[in-house]
Amino acid sequence: MARWEPLDLADCAADPMAQFARWFDEGGEMADREAVALVTATPAGHPSVRMVLLRLVDAAGVGWYTNYESRKGLELAANPHAAILWYCEPRGRQVRFEGAVAPLPASASDAYFAQRPRGHQIGAWASHQSQVQAARADLEARVARLEERFAAGAVPRPPHWGGYRLTPARVEFFQQRPDRLHDRVVYQRAGASWQLARLDP
Repeated sequence: MARWEPLDLADCAADPMAQFARWFDEGGEMADREAVALVTATPAGHPSVRMVLLRLVDAAGVGWYTNYESRKGLELAANPHAAILWYCEPRGRQVRFEGAVAPLPASASDAYFAQRPRGHQIGAWASHQSQVQAARADLEARVARLEERFAAGAVPRPPHWGGYRLTPARVEFFQQRPDRLHDRVVYQRAGASWQLARLDP
């Protein structure tokens, strides 16, 4: 495959999640193809962005896991809409998702948490994510106490930690081309179906 393979409407699946699954599968040479930029915003429209890892890609959307009391969690509670950017540098591709966000069911969060490494599980309990840290030693002391607390068995999922799903209303596929004459295809939700259109670069 050429580094910059053209993208035309005729090449695109009818559903954006099927198209993304195709590109995601083709991104196997990436160092970390699950890494995405997640943008949330306050109700007043002040945005913040950070990298998270996609842990869910299915027909309904994309998902990730985090601390509900983190900055992104609090912003999503107040303004349950977000944008995600997936970037595949080796193939000159970007995919942008925009849509509503809702927590995943507790059962899904429980199942995912149970398969995480034990250190990650302890860390989810210990971290007061996004809060001011007085000293690193305080965090390390909480970790030590939690390791003792859960020494006898499995670590349960903390109530303040779990997953989210973004259900897209708009998805844009960007394919890099020479001379900045890039290909851009946008999917816009139209009831139960999708409308596709090309955009100028």
